[in-house]
Amino acid sequence: MKKLFSAVIVLALCANISLAAKNEPVKTPAVTEVPVTVIVMDNDATGGPDAGLNNALEQVLGTKLKIETVNRSVALGNPEYQGLNLDFMPLYLVEMNDLVQEKFGQYIQAGQMRVRNGKLILEHQTRNGVYAGKDLRPMELDLYVMSQCPYGVRAENQIIDLMKLGRLPKDLKINIRYIVSEGADGSINSLHGSAEWEEDVRQLIIREKYPNKFWKYLEIRNKDYRSSLWDRAAEEAGINPRIFAKYWDFGVKKLKEEIAYTRDYNISGSPSFIWQGRTATDLGSLGSIKGLEGFQTNLGGGNAGGGAPQGRC
Repeated sequence: MKKLFSAVIVLALCANISLAAKNEPVKTPAVTEVPVTVIVMDNDATGGPDAGLNNALEQVLGTKLKIETVNRSVALGNPEYQGLNLDFMPLYLVEMNDLVQEKFGQYIQAGQMRVRNGKLILEHQTRNGVYAGKDLRPMELDLYVMSQCPYGVRAENQIIDLMKLGRLPKDLKINIRYIVSEGADGSINSLHGSAEWEEDVRQLIIREKYPNKFWKYLEIRNKDYRSSLWDRAAEEAGINPRIFAKYWDFGVKKLKEEIAYTRDYNISGSPSFIWQGRTATDLGSLGSIKGLEGFQTNLGGGNAGGGAPQGRC
């Protein structure tokens, strides 16, 4: 699965490994600053410059960035930015020079990155941002997970803890979405193997057919989410395990429908959060959203491990 800051972070890590192996000092680049234009969402800090991506770029380039921001509304009317995908903010445009060419040339040549008007385009490279063209869905929180990802399980457990403590708004609707892909032959693929997507199917069957038992099942199942004894968790949640055979084809169909959601939002990492259909965020940032202050609490995560999830599958 594609990771956060995929091209930039991987390049940064490879550069560090190479330098460590050779035990060579880092050379001072001839370029002292690299100009970067960041197209941002008007009046929305979530769609602004991202500190994590800034740090990654500076690590890769070995020099400072000179950042200039341009509001999306301005960019839409400027011919200089026509032809760019302005659906997700922020959008990073790195001015090409010898240093940028040296660090990213192989990726550009391979077609993994593209250059336009003398600028390297970095699209959808931040965990937090705004989908400008999406419809607003008030008081809805989408959590994208893999059912056997420890970080996704911890995120679910924190939501369950907050529900039990009454720290979430009563009108908040939480949608659990599942991250899988489909092969050319119609087969389902998931990062942690067939046991994971089969668990996804079971959870979708419960979500659709027994919604009042969905969170109870998750609470029990997440205590030992990789165990093959899913039937015991179902029975403890008050669900007859035989129902899964009855609705299995229905559940598989529902799981394949989930692929459209992940593709629509370009999501591949578990956990990923979409707030109100437009804002991509993470567990650490949810608590700063009005009405979701309960997420500021660093609760336990059950047997998956304590604390808020700090990584991704």
